[in-house]
Amino acid sequence: MRHPRVAIVALLLVAVLAVLAWRPQWLLSAEYARLRWLAGAEVKSLTAAEHRWQYLEAGSGPTVLLVHGFTGSKEHWLPLMAQLSGQFHVIAPDLPGWNASERVPGAEYGVSAQAARLHAFIAAVGDEPVIVVGHSMGGHISGLLAADHPEQVQRLVLMAAAGVPFADNPFSRAVAAGENPFAVHDRSALHRQMALVFSTPPFLPWPVDLALARQRAANADFERAVLATISAPAQRYALAARLADIPMPVLLLWCRQDRVIDVSAMRAFRAGLADSRSVVLEGCGHMPLMERPEAVAKAIAAWPW
Repeated sequence: MRHPRVAIVALLLVAVLAVLAWRPQWLLSAEYARLRWLAGAEVKSLTAAEHRWQYLEAGSGPTVLLVHGFTGSKEHWLPLMAQLSGQFHVIAPDLPGWNASERVPGAEYGVSAQAARLHAFIAAVGDEPVIVVGHSMGGHISGLLAADHPEQVQRLVLMAAAGVPFADNPFSRAVAAGENPFAVHDRSALHRQMALVFSTPPFLPWPVDLALARQRAANADFERAVLATISAPAQRYALAARLADIPMPVLLLWCRQDRVIDVSAMRAFRAGLADSRSVVLEGCGHMPLMERPEAVAKAIAAWPW
């Protein structure tokens, strides 16, 4: 009887592996569901700025709005949401055009357009003023929002934020040459991107990496178009010219080992902002929200600055 049972187990295993190879996103969805449960987060949606937004919501208290970066998603914030939701009402949307939020054909998704849409999203949520935390491109967008609509932003956190000059590095040189260093077309490219943005890349087993790679490859044209827009001269350093218009306290948060937006960007922010505080973390790269969520949450919660 032992051999038939072994054969049955083997057949079941083969069947499971076949299903995962066919629908790897099922395992990824299950992992996101687990992380939402740990953070106490719910998936919600609303319409603002002629787009349907999907967002995560958790906790109660002062509202913290988390704004993801280029190729990012609301799910990237879940480790940080788990740390913040005991003290704050936390909202993390997919920006229009990205992931589960609506992408309108012919619409422009540069930083200025997204800042205007974020203004409409905050008004629709109805909890203003809010604490805005922007990462990378999301930091650029959040900074423009704070300059244009300071009445909506109580405090601002710029985490590895784009929008100002910084010391030249291989990433910036590639972007200047018209390349997309974040481009993902297969599993190998995905792992290369992980090695670029993380100090210690997370373990991504098959078929999770396959699901992520397929998702990214399907959006390659959109990513290319957005990168061309936000790296053009009119937008690349748009925030640098608006720093003097940001009146609220600003927390600058970086990882020293960031190989995307060099930590030297903090100097430009400090020089232009009226009221800023800096926190530099060790042992992480461009993704402190995922690599150091406890330290990031501690810095955000340390009011007043």
